[in-house]
Amino acid sequence: MTVEGNTVNRATSSRRPGLSFELFIERLLGLSAVVSVLSIVLIIGFVCSKGGPLIAKVGLSDFLLSTTWDPTNGRFGIGAMVVGSIAVTFGSLVWGVPLALALSIFLAEIAPSWMGQVMGEVVNLLAGIPSVVYGFIGLVVLVPFIRDNLGGWGFSVLAGALILGIMILPTIVGVARDAILAVPREYKEGSLALGATHWQTITRIMLPAARSGIIAAVVLGMGRAIGETMAVVLVTGNVARIPTSVLDPARTMTSNVVLEMGYAHGDHQLALFATATVLFAFILLMNLVVTLNMKAGR
Repeated sequence: MTVEGNTVNRATSSRRPGLSFELFIERLLGLSAVVSVLSIVLIIGFVCSKGGPLIAKVGLSDFLLSTTWDPTNGRFGIGAMVVGSIAVTFGSLVWGVPLALALSIFLAEIAPSWMGQVMGEVVNLLAGIPSVVYGFIGLVVLVPFIRDNLGGWGFSVLAGALILGIMILPTIVGVARDAILAVPREYKEGSLALGATHWQTITRIMLPAARSGIIAAVVLGMGRAIGETMAVVLVTGNVARIPTSVLDPARTMTSNVVLEMGYAHGDHQLALFATATVLFAFILLMNLVVTLNMKAGR
């Protein structure tokens, strides 16, 4: 019994360093999760505590629907900025989403594996380019091209939509490609065995099966577009009025915050925090849509 007891004790003691390290990792991961959640809660609380009183003072409907932005005279209406944000974001999705989905299908189902890996890495590199670089390229190349060939000032909704369409490609392509690759290969093999062509299998089997992930990719790309600042500031003209054409200048909610926060004070500053609150609500709503869609897909 003594020999057996000593053997068990030695075996237990030999496992203790590994168990201690594993426990340390578990607690470290738990602490990281708590810090992440706490950070989000603090950000939400800070932004809402700053912007909420101004929204209550002005009125939610007047703040969201009024198109008069005149902080000097106490007029705080972000209707023009809301329309500008929606116009630029929708414009980027109109051409960016089809291109991203086509690229995702090509990388996942058509291109050879080596080509898919290389092109996937190239697309991912687009996400690492600073947004101010995109904006500078748009300012130097795109804005003069629009002005000389299409008319207007060049600083326009169209310029912002084209730049954002490029910037959302990595987000949509990455998620959509993974969603397509996650479809069980038995679906594809069964479709081909029944006599369907490769394209019929992609459009009628693979894409419907990956619909949940593709929708999530589009919504995440939309959130990326509506939250972009520097590139939009440089190419849209930043005029606080509702655009009536894609060639008209516009101001987005993010542009409004970054342009005026440096010198704002009093109610003006609170109005900018309120604008950030509305923008934050937009993004939270999009994330909620993604979450519900993923659950529905499962």
